[in-house]
Amino acid sequence: MSRPTTAALADYLSRYARVVEVGVGRRTDVAAALVDRGTDVTATDLYARSVPDGVRFVRDDVVARAERGGGVDSLYAVDAVYALNLPPELHRPARDVAHAAGADFLFTTLGGDQPTVPVERVTLDAETLYVAHHSDGR
Repeated sequence: MSRPTTAALADYLSRYARVVEVGVGRRTDVAAALVDRGTDVTATDLYARSVPDGVRFVRDDVVARAERGGGVDSLYAVDAVYALNLPPELHRPARDVAHAAGADFLFTTLGGDQPTVPVERVTLDAETLYVAHHSDGR
């Protein structure tokens, strides 16, 4: 991810005090930038991953969690859940987990993939950030 895109995403997401990044993989630049801005960041992935200093890591399967009814434990007791380059099959499960915990859900997609859940679009630098609607219309 380019530095301007990383900075733009981190600037936007830093409005939240506590966040979880779903599916961090090896792209830890946004999580690191958020920590630098004072945000409490937990990163999750199916597989053990190295994360920057200041980022907490937890192995988690968002699909299995969604099938169990959401994210109402301490892991998802945050202000927002976000994901970068999220494939379409994970849009709904990640949104459901975030919203079950009362958190906002924000994500970017891969290339030309379109969101599979209702969203508002926010244009940042060369990236579109999708903000999923809550079922109550928020």
